[in-house]
Amino acid sequence: MAGNWIPFLIGSFVGSMAALIVVGLLLICLFRPLTQWVLAKFMKRLMSDRYPENIFEMVSAMTKVSPRYILENSLRAATGQAIERPFGSPRKFLNFDSLIFSPAQLAVLPSSEDTEVDMQITIGPMAKKPLTLDIPLMVGGMGYGIGVSADVKIAIAKGTAAVGTLTNTGEGPLLPEERKFAKHLVLQYNSGKWAKEPEILRQADAIEIHFGQGATAAAASFIPAEYIQGRAAEIMGVQDEEMIIIPSRQPEVSKPEDLKKLVDKLRTITDGVPIGVKICASAVLEKDLEIAIQAGVDFISIDGGQAGTKGGPPILEDDFGLPTIYALTRAVRYLKKKGVKERITLLSGGGYNTPGECLKAIALGADGIFMGTAVLWAMTHDQVTKAIPWEPPTELTTYPGSLKNKFDPDSATKYLANFFLSFVDEMEIAILALGKTSLREVTAADLVSLDEMTSKVTKVPLAYHSSSSS
Repeated sequence: MAGNWIPFLIGSFVGSMAALIVVGLLLICLFRPLTQWVLAKFMKRLMSDRYPENIFEMVSAMTKVSPRYILENSLRAATGQAIERPFGSPRKFLNFDSLIFSPAQLAVLPSSEDTEVDMQITIGPMAKKPLTLDIPLMVGGMGYGIGVSADVKIAIAKGTAAVGTLTNTGEGPLLPEERKFAKHLVLQYNSGKWAKEPEILRQADAIEIHFGQGATAAAASFIPAEYIQGRAAEIMGVQDEEMIIIPSRQPEVSKPEDLKKLVDKLRTITDGVPIGVKICASAVLEKDLEIAIQAGVDFISIDGGQAGTKGGPPILEDDFGLPTIYALTRAVRYLKKKGVKERITLLSGGGYNTPGECLKAIALGADGIFMGTAVLWAMTHDQVTKAIPWEPPTELTTYPGSLKNKFDPDSATKYLANFFLSFVDEMEIAILALGKTSLREVTAADLVSLDEMTSKVTKVPLAYHSSSSS
């Protein structure tokens, strides 16, 4: 009997294949006229329906109102609460694009291509224990638990160690593995209640007192307990709390004089590592800087309005804080005016994405650049294919992310190290092309501006004016 089924199965298979071929040929033959018929029907309706009934109404609406606004307002309508947008503001602020380096060639000779370029920077040169980095680029604060996963923090620690730069704990707790693998670690002294024990503080190579950041200003953070479960909650000591709150104010600083007391306290506990502040850029930036100067800080980290975050209310991301180039140039001028620019290290962050932007910022007076969003994209590299098109790539990196177990920290470590090495390589090429041999030799005199607004903001001369030295 079994033998009788074989011809039947073969016949069925051949018949099915023949039917598929016939259907395929019919589709091929009918594709053009069918497509033309459907398109004609669609176009006839499109060109005759009243506007209120016409699907083109969506195109017209989205030309007037950004699709982003439509989506975000729909999210607001769905929840009735403030929404959170990852990566910061999509707004286009004045940036470094209109600044151009002046190449060396005859009047100024370029440096020899085999010249070694000094890329080191020192954070807190007057501190008892200054922190020297091999490169001027570093990773900004990303909090374990409140932001990214343990694997991301470990990959960042290993990647930054490989190139001789630092990483930053962010407002989260100190992850022991992060300290183990990081060569240089900045502990961010948050306004919460964790990571403040003396035994924790003594593990830091520098301490950054957090007051504000570019993407969320100095607003408080409210994190539902379900987003911080497991080990992060244990390290933070918030297992029994329904809502984890990071207050808007440092509890130890209620008036300007209190900052000096906190700085002195941390300097004593850590036996002299650099102590600094992290602030966002406000319209009263100089007053904020003066308080930091009077407190005797060793470094100041300023976040511009283009800074990113795990998630923040769009109103804080879009409508608060000065753009990075405004913040940087105002800070440099004020520190020079007060005669402390060589004593207090100035670190700049907020929207840096290219080697050129970083070198221009350093030419304008920044001592070092910290990055966040660009770092995450570099680390995830081709790993984003594990998430898209069905999930956003952030699901790979955030602590509660549904795909965090698919994140490969070893690959991320390699990609991060390559990212920094590539940036530095390009910056070194540019420094030689300026006729310099050291990062510290690059100044605003090596720049010209292509538009009047950028020239006014940065005090860099316009390119269509001849040099005063010519």
